[in-house]
Amino acid sequence: MALAPLPEIIDEAWRLLVEADRLGVQVRLVGGLAVRLRAYETFHSGLSREYKDIDLITLRGQSKVVAAFLLEMGYVASDRFNAMNGHERLLFHDVENQRQLDVFVGAFRMCHEIPINDRVLTDPATIPLAELLLTKLQVVKLNEKDMRDIVALMYHHDVSDQDGDTINGDRVAELCAGDWGLWRTSRMNFERVREGLGDYGISEAEQSVVLSRLTRLWDRIELEPKSRAWRLRDRIGDRKQWYEDPEEVGG
Repeated sequence: MALAPLPEIIDEAWRLLVEADRLGVQVRLVGGLAVRLRAYETFHSGLSREYKDIDLITLRGQSKVVAAFLLEMGYVASDRFNAMNGHERLLFHDVENQRQLDVFVGAFRMCHEIPINDRVLTDPATIPLAELLLTKLQVVKLNEKDMRDIVALMYHHDVSDQDGDTINGDRVAELCAGDWGLWRTSRMNFERVREGLGDYGISEAEQSVVLSRLTRLWDRIELEPKSRAWRLRDRIGDRKQWYEDPEEVGG
């Protein structure tokens, strides 16, 4: 008999992670809930927001295993969407709680692609903080929730050259140096965050912490040697659209 999703979304995210670990299903959390759970009990109250959906990521070749797992966990598959897109993305629904669950396969693809297949399992519950930050920085039409998540990541986690509980600046720089479009959108969002930092319920001292980390991370990005493809694309600049327009997925 299939289990039922829990009504509280944070509890449900934990349930999925615990059960996946117990059964050996290789998934990690991504999205706003991942940002929230990485700080957990220490999460700054001023940065809290509503979470409507759950996003997971898995390794290439694991779509069928993950689909079977989610059916057992009480989710309903979007059969048509999954048949057409299952090699890169799966869609499920929690009917009782009116929530959507997305599973990205091997990479995170929206406005830009964040490759992560080789690093999905680096951390035990979520994708690494470097890639988690980039899933937010890659959003061209940044909304208030994405802004809040970026601020939360930069407030709760320092920048270093390692994974774990710090943002791996080397990894962020590497990915931005290989993809001009990702670099361009990230630069735009760094400026948006700097300009709007006073809107998120944190003190001036806390804002200074975020600004210092943003500056150090951007300096690290700029120091990274850029690929030949990056330099060629830089010559074109904004004259050509540098991002994809992601479609809303549902149904």
